[in-house]
Amino acid sequence: MPPIYLDHHATTPCDPSVVQAMLPWFTERAGNASSRGHRFGVAAREATERGRAAVAARVGCSPKEVVFTSGATEADNLAVLGVARAARSRGKRHVITVATEHRAVLDPVLALTREGFEATVLPVDGRGGLDPDDLRRELRPDTALVSAMLVNNEIGVVHPIAALGAICREASVPLHCDAAQAGSLPLPWASVDLLSLSAHKVYGPQGVGALCVRRRPRIEIQPLVHGGGHERGLRSGTLPVPLIVGFGHALGLLSADEGRRLAALRDRLWRGLSERIEGVSLNGPALEDRAPQNLHVSFEGIEAEALLMSVRDELALSTGSACSSETLEPSHVLRALDLPRDRAHASVRFGLGRFNDEAQIDRAVALLADRVATLRHLTVG
Repeated sequence: MPPIYLDHHATTPCDPSVVQAMLPWFTERAGNASSRGHRFGVAAREATERGRAAVAARVGCSPKEVVFTSGATEADNLAVLGVARAARSRGKRHVITVATEHRAVLDPVLALTREGFEATVLPVDGRGGLDPDDLRRELRPDTALVSAMLVNNEIGVVHPIAALGAICREASVPLHCDAAQAGSLPLPWASVDLLSLSAHKVYGPQGVGALCVRRRPRIEIQPLVHGGGHERGLRSGTLPVPLIVGFGHALGLLSADEGRRLAALRDRLWRGLSERIEGVSLNGPALEDRAPQNLHVSFEGIEAEALLMSVRDELALSTGSACSSETLEPSHVLRALDLPRDRAHASVRFGLGRFNDEAQIDRAVALLADRVATLRHLTVG
């Protein structure tokens, strides 16, 4: 049997229809979207604008507010560094983020502190929840930006972006939201000023994403990449036409029905693990309070890395963010939850996706029950 892929937080497989939509733009329809003097360039330009319109439709913004990037990491960097540096000339030298943010936000914030900015990192509770009142208390007259993700990439908690946005709007502070892990959930454009997306998290190609930037009121940003003035001067570089075509096509395939189906599969997985394996605990929020594709659990008495190694040829899982997988230490997200060290080391992330079905979930449960029992026996022995 082929291995079962349950690591969709790290990346999603490209939908076959997305691949088909992209293929002509690699070959017979190849053209530079900035080359307007011939039909190939004009066609490429039109294709990128259709992709831009698809992103705008998904977000609820204007196509003119969509800036294409290489992915959510670049979009996050452009938002955090670009907005903060632009605000420095107005005496704004303070930024706020959350302890469980992706490294694509936390590391740029750290970089800003080396440039003389002050940073406030908001705590979360034991389930990963964020208290909006904590944000209200930390806002200052010199706050340049607040950055808070919609869905956490490890424990699936959904932050109260509408409440955070209302607080920021009242203080006239821009709010950036990393929505890369939103899947088919509604996006909170009405509550934010900047929003990051990535195609490869929604069954599109790797290598393309977007930062949506509100035009009214205008958000001032310093670009990170110079050379050509593409994307209204915010992100220079030749646009990857095939990838943008794929991005737009992938967004058009998302539906609320998919979210409901994934939630049912996720609940089936949790029931199976709970019934078949003793000492399984849920990390993060309750099932109904997390993204439908997410499950994060700890298996008492084992090392998660040993479990992953024991199933690596049959089941794709992870212990946390793919961007932090080189270290064996518990992730900053689990540390922020203040989990006991042994429980953090026994934690596994499940990311369900479009091509998973009930039979795969049942196979995964049976396989994990067998391997957990084996590892526990070896530990006791």
